[in-house]
Amino acid sequence: MTDHASTHSPVVLDIAGPQLDANDRRRLAHPLTGGLIFFARHFENRAQLTAVAAEAKAIRPDLLVCVDHEGGRVQRFKTDGFTHLPPMRSLGELWMKDAMKATDAASAAGYVLAAELRACGVDLSFTPVLDLDHGHSVIIGDRAFHRDARVATLLAKSLMHGLLQAGMGHCGKHFPGHGFVEADSHIAAPVDKRGKRAIMSDDAKPYEWLSSTLASVMPAHVTYPKVDSRPAGFSRVWLQDILRGQFGFTGAIFSDDLSMEGARVIDGRPVSAPDAAVEALNVGCDLVLLCNQSKVDGGAPVDALLDGLAEALARGRWSADPDSEARRVALLPQTDPLPWDELMHEARYQRALELLAF
Repeated sequence: MTDHASTHSPVVLDIAGPQLDANDRRRLAHPLTGGLIFFARHFENRAQLTAVAAEAKAIRPDLLVCVDHEGGRVQRFKTDGFTHLPPMRSLGELWMKDAMKATDAASAAGYVLAAELRACGVDLSFTPVLDLDHGHSVIIGDRAFHRDARVATLLAKSLMHGLLQAGMGHCGKHFPGHGFVEADSHIAAPVDKRGKRAIMSDDAKPYEWLSSTLASVMPAHVTYPKVDSRPAGFSRVWLQDILRGQFGFTGAIFSDDLSMEGARVIDGRPVSAPDAAVEALNVGCDLVLLCNQSKVDGGAPVDALLDGLAEALARGRWSADPDSEARRVALLPQTDPLPWDELMHEARYQRALELLAF
């Protein structure tokens, strides 16, 4: 097996189907691959998911196995015993009735979410959503906790506490805020025309208030032209000057999915996924995601990303960063998970389920 100890492995990719094939194994063994992300199409049942995660980690033991599993409409695994988690807006609504009960329920949601995933071999969920509920975002909607940045921050911190109890890290998204724009960055290139003061005093506040708590952050594929002409995920201003510099954030930074429309144009010109990855890494991302491309042309776009990044590295277009690699590895769980059958009888898990019946 390749020695990855001294290299930077920034790519998080997916696989075509619910089982690994020869191409998946080859890509997972690539020295630039540091993560695997699952989607609903990868799930048949818990036994199958657990086996696939274990097989992937047999190829690379420090592989970071991830999923978008927030609750509500963004929950990849919903059958074979997985708890149906509420949308985060429902926790914000509970806050308006009983704030302290809402924080307890948020921690319960985080614990159930993380404990169930970890029992199946998943290391990290891309949650919590820190976007504010401005009421008109197509893609955010009820994924947001609340309109008030203070409420969103405290509920997110409570959720993160539950994740931590189960030994899972977390990823705040989408920095500095995706909730104000109406367009969906999966299919469009959203632009937020507000000034810097408006964004920093509202949508970006959760990141400032959680700067010492967040394990990782995912920037938005949104452009804020009064701050920088580039989308936040490709902006040194947002990632280095503000997130790292002004807020003092020290955790990992993930790019959002490089196949999304919001990642296809930088500085007014269309870019390929390998070029977008180079730009993201050069401005401060530690890891880059490419999702749902393993199904396209036998995974040719994934191979193009891996080959393109390797070539760019050899040519000096980006530099392997040992600090980035350390931040990636730090996201791996430090404790053993409870096996599913033991989890089902654990008192803390049972109490958490009771708290979710609000």
